[in-house]
Amino acid sequence: MPEISRFYGIIVRVFYETTRHQLPHFHAAYGDHLASFTIDPPALLAGSMPRKQLHLILAWAELHQDDLLANWERARDQLPLHKIPGLP
Repeated sequence: MPEISRFYGIIVRVFYETTRHQLPHFHAAYGDHLASFTIDPPALLAGSMPRKQLHLILAWAELHQDDLLANWERARDQLPLHKIPGLP
């Protein structure tokens, strides 16, 4: 699963499987916590994340929603993904 961003110990990845993943989303990992998030609107889809990291991920996704959607389209078309800056 290609990594597209990393900030505050959070790793964000995007991948697309034609048979399973139809809803635009991304995956985030922080320590032992794993979660999936919808892109439009940014929201927790599945999994769990500590409250602080959850808020950071959602704020980041809100700022980079267009970039995330573009990467989702690139993943769907089996093209290389672009890195997205993390939070400062």
